[in-house]
Amino acid sequence: MGKQNEEAAILVAQAGPLNGMRWQLRRKLIIGRDSDCDLVVNDRQVSRRHASITPTPEGVFLEDLGSKNGTHRNGKPFSGAVLLEDGDIIQIALAQQFVFMSSDATLPLDDDFLQAPGQMTPGKLHLEKRSRRVWIDSREVLPPLSLSQFHLLEMLYENPGRVIARSDLIRKVWGEEQAIVVSEQALDALVRRLRERLAEFDPEHQYIVTVRGHGLRLDNPPAE
Repeated sequence: MGKQNEEAAILVAQAGPLNGMRWQLRRKLIIGRDSDCDLVVNDRQVSRRHASITPTPEGVFLEDLGSKNGTHRNGKPFSGAVLLEDGDIIQIALAQQFVFMSSDATLPLDDDFLQAPGQMTPGKLHLEKRSRRVWIDSREVLPPLSLSQFHLLEMLYENPGRVIARSDLIRKVWGEEQAIVVSEQALDALVRRLRERLAEFDPEHQYIVTVRGHGLRLDNPPAE
């Protein structure tokens, strides 16, 4: 991986105390319980200096630093160092999970993405939950979205900057009881239809962003 790629690579925290935080991988980062670590995970399962992530000209490497409870990549434990690939899931003990995004990931590398979730500026797309209405650049989306399309968009809209797991989206749209029988293809079809509806009002921007290996997020650019 060249200099451009290593600057663009991103680590996204999920399913743990750092959930929603993001880091551009410009230098070596130490993950651990010690307060002097770059990424502090305050959990007793985590070793004082648990693991490291290092960008190099050959790629970004994850190394377990002899931790007590181990480091996993994509559900498998390892020792020493491993080369990370786009979409890899990193698990630090049972306390914190991260997803690694390389430069060619579908996640945009802009300032809006790097700021903390929930702190994003008002976007071009606006959703009103009570009336189930949606606007893009002050133009109301008419005819209205279907109920399932609205529920999908609603969950993404209410979690600005966050990547939402596909399983959580399925439960939101179809409910807990039906979720176990809903296929991934059904969600893909719903996402495709929703993208098509939004494109009718803003064909230059894709609001629903796929994060490979994890889920979806809403890319809602600032209102002009």
